[in-house]
Amino acid sequence: MRIFAIDDESGVLETLCEAIRSAAPGAELFDFRRGQEALDAITEKDISPDVVFSDIRMPDMDGLRLAAAVKAVSPDTRIVFTTAYSQYALEAWQRRVHGYLMKPVTAEDIRDTLDNLHMQSAPVPPNKLRVQCFGHFEVFWQDQPVIFMRKQSKELFAFLIDREGAACTSEEIAAALWENERDMKAAGERIRKIISDLKATLQKIGMEDVLIRQRRQVAVRRDLIDCDYYRMLEGDMTAVNAYRGEYMADYSWAELTAGRMHFRYKR
Repeated sequence: MRIFAIDDESGVLETLCEAIRSAAPGAELFDFRRGQEALDAITEKDISPDVVFSDIRMPDMDGLRLAAAVKAVSPDTRIVFTTAYSQYALEAWQRRVHGYLMKPVTAEDIRDTLDNLHMQSAPVPPNKLRVQCFGHFEVFWQDQPVIFMRKQSKELFAFLIDREGAACTSEEIAAALWENERDMKAAGERIRKIISDLKATLQKIGMEDVLIRQRRQVAVRRDLIDCDYYRMLEGDMTAVNAYRGEYMADYSWAELTAGRMHFRYKR
């Protein structure tokens, strides 16, 4: 693990570095007195950190500006702010940081933060489907892409994911997938065939239980799905930082959710 420690006060920086060395003795540690120095190390020397522990109030380039600049050139870097000023907490979280520690920072604080980051990066449990909503919609089973029999079977599954486990009627599905459809009887028959195809696809990988059908409604079981969108809603900062402004880009009906996400996370 490569860690940057940044603080304009030498004594505070030394204390922070001691805490990091104690909590993560095997880490490669770089310390800086200025945010621009840390940014130059990334852009000019190609030294990309896994985690940055940075003060917020610093001359020239403060921590908030630094966080935005680091994310622009190293999107996977985790940012953790260290500060004596609690009033910056809201703005810090709006910058999609991974942590916010009050000074003086201790080794226990660092250890807890790194443990939390490790948990956020944990691999997908083997009994869950991995669903990617950011960018193009994709589904994976045991690190292999799931091949759907029909494009509309995949789109239906995407719509059910978007509904976050809420039960959907044939009318709701038809309105989303075919907004100009007028023959609801014909639409209902098409939906039944698509659901049957989707179920068959899931049966091939032993995950048919992901799909719930009851009283002419259909839904997905969230507990059997590992989804970047769901983790974002739950406050997982790794998922928040993975969002690049695109959500289910192939589907026009997803634009409503994409708009809400853009307003909340990219403004």
